[in-house]
Amino acid sequence: MTMADAAPVLSFGELLIDLIATGSATSLLDVDTLAVRPGGAPANVAVALARLGVSSALCSVVGDDPFGERLLRVLDLNEVDRSRVRQDIRADTTLAFAWKDQRGDGHFRLMRQADILLGVDDVDAAGIAGLAAIVVGSVSLSGQPSRKAIELAVRRAREAGIPVCFDVNMRPTVWPDAQTARQACAQLLPLTTLLKLSLDDAKVLLDLDNAEDIAMVFDALSVHGCRCIVLTDGARGAWFSNQLKVGYSDPVHLPAFDIEAVEPTGAGDAFMAATISRLIARKWQPLTFDDVRYASAAGALTTTRAGAIDSLPILDEIDAFLRDHPG
Repeated sequence: MTMADAAPVLSFGELLIDLIATGSATSLLDVDTLAVRPGGAPANVAVALARLGVSSALCSVVGDDPFGERLLRVLDLNEVDRSRVRQDIRADTTLAFAWKDQRGDGHFRLMRQADILLGVDDVDAAGIAGLAAIVVGSVSLSGQPSRKAIELAVRRAREAGIPVCFDVNMRPTVWPDAQTARQACAQLLPLTTLLKLSLDDAKVLLDLDNAEDIAMVFDALSVHGCRCIVLTDGARGAWFSNQLKVGYSDPVHLPAFDIEAVEPTGAGDAFMAATISRLIARKWQPLTFDDVRYASAAGALTTTRAGAIDSLPILDEIDAFLRDHPG
């Protein structure tokens, strides 16, 4: 049986339209034109998994509008099971404005609409017990009823022994304050199998003014009991650590690949999907250097073209990239 024939990985959360700043603008104050593209972190992960040969599904809500129809077609074209995605007449499809700063890091501002209508009924109908894993993100935790839906999905997965993959995407504009965001995420951390976050996410999650001491960051994260922790920092590379029988391994650093980045949107989602694909292939054994290098290659490739979903790589592209970047 191939991974594509196996039980699916089900991603919960936003499926939306990205409005991505083009040109040299480094702030929404200076944007002249916006490219319209499909996106949303959980949706990006779902598509990225499918492109890597992993059976993939999405549970989400879009509007009963042209953008919603467009997004459903994208899922179909990418062979993502969208039987758990519904259109709701009560709200339009969610929009997200995206741009990169002078350092090349991505920034986002969401106009919350249909995605927040994900509810416990959607989770009840999702069939979690038969899944390979679930993927959740922090954006859906920022409002109701979607927060209750995500919390229920995580509890159901944990009760059924299904791995929980939590991708922390701190988007300050969707939260009333940082403390509320920290409290919402902290409830899920003890139930998380794979935790993936950026260094900027960690600063907010852990209430750190300075996160230069990576070992200190991992010590603070490890107390929550996640089995695998991966921390990314764009061009500065990535770190990972596994929970062993006693405590955690020391964080291992992987330098970033030397590439010419075009756009960062979706890179973290490609990284997350590639990590999950490796863990599934190795039956959820602890992460290795090669696993995270593979994920880093997926993320790097994504930045070399306009995204988010359109830029996500396939298996052969990652394999070729790694052959061209040995070591």
